[in-house]
Amino acid sequence: MQALPALGDAARVCGVRTGQASGVFYIDQGRTVQSPALPGTRIEEASTMASIDALNQKGQSLWMDNIDRRLLIGDGLQQIIRLGVTGVTSNPTLFKEAMEASDAYDEAIRDLVQTNPDIKVEAIYEWLIVRDIQMAADQLFPIYEQSNGLDGYVSLEVSPHLANDTESTLTEGRWLWEKVKRPNLMVKVPGTLEGVPAMEELISEGINVNVTLLFSVERYAAVAEGYLRGLERCATPETIASVASFFLSRIDSKVDDILETIGKPEALALRGHIAIDQARLAYQRYKTVVQAPLRQRPGSQRPQRLLWASTSSKNPAYSDVLYPDNLIGPETIITVPQKTLDAFIYHGSVRDSLEDELDVVAYQMDTLRELGVDIETIARELEVEGVKKFADSYDAALAALQKKRQALAPS
Repeated sequence: MQALPALGDAARVCGVRTGQASGVFYIDQGRTVQSPALPGTRIEEASTMASIDALNQKGQSLWMDNIDRRLLIGDGLQQIIRLGVTGVTSNPTLFKEAMEASDAYDEAIRDLVQTNPDIKVEAIYEWLIVRDIQMAADQLFPIYEQSNGLDGYVSLEVSPHLANDTESTLTEGRWLWEKVKRPNLMVKVPGTLEGVPAMEELISEGINVNVTLLFSVERYAAVAEGYLRGLERCATPETIASVASFFLSRIDSKVDDILETIGKPEALALRGHIAIDQARLAYQRYKTVVQAPLRQRPGSQRPQRLLWASTSSKNPAYSDVLYPDNLIGPETIITVPQKTLDAFIYHGSVRDSLEDELDVVAYQMDTLRELGVDIETIARELEVEGVKKFADSYDAALAALQKKRQALAPS
């Protein structure tokens, strides 16, 4: 398969037109433009839709890590939705890149500063990102309604600087829920020791939560149990939706480095396998901790679905659809960045793979332990690193916003 054409900084692949010879369409600051056709290939929208539809038939939803004002004011998000994407997530890095690469936010920033010259940069960021989330939620709302609340969500994170503060996470989560005022919002809460009780309380108050930065089966189980406790205390549990976001490629990157240092053949043979093993074990825990108990409860309470995150392969030696191809199963979600979505559309494979070779999974995890590698210790390290990375991303977005504010100030 020929490689996709390179994208410009502001470009995003959004789809292909039926009947056209493999022309890929991009969104560039709200405009739809066609790339050169790829010689020797022919891809039609019908086949693209069929592949994502086949994924949906397996019980897995596909969400996308991509939202910014340029997609929202043009038809970019609608084109992505037409491909079969049923949810989106936001993060400060995406906001920063969009703000620096375009003038999409300039008018709003200028108006906010003119209205209140003393406004803090954090308040400008909150106003802009909340508006983005509202616009995305409105465009996704038909999916939310048609799926009876299963899909059609957009996620917005609390400040990562609050990751180790339960009460402050609760306060900001409630504020975001009230500010956005959309039933298809999910508030992102990190799955730290302090974040788990915050998640449980928010669920009990009727607020949808996306629990992020999960790297271990044991922490995932604690999150799942907290979700069930929150549902028990919720006055309207049938309205609640939640996902537990299990991060994949970061696990392999860290474990692979350790395995290469060990250097033994049995260690090297495990490279590129541990993240998928952990995800498959988490799904087995999901079936016992969440799925089975909910089936015994009266009413129609939704399970907290596992969401596969960090799905872009970091090692160029690995397949660019390593995680999407190997973690397909019912009652799950996979969220992908643009390049992984492109790769999946072009050469992904749809089959029931989430419960493949569980005996091999057990053997590989046993081998990892015998090599002296403690996956729980690695998960704790990844959590600390992940919180810092999120906080650094948030701070970088604020710094870029302050720079933009100064550039737009009257001379």
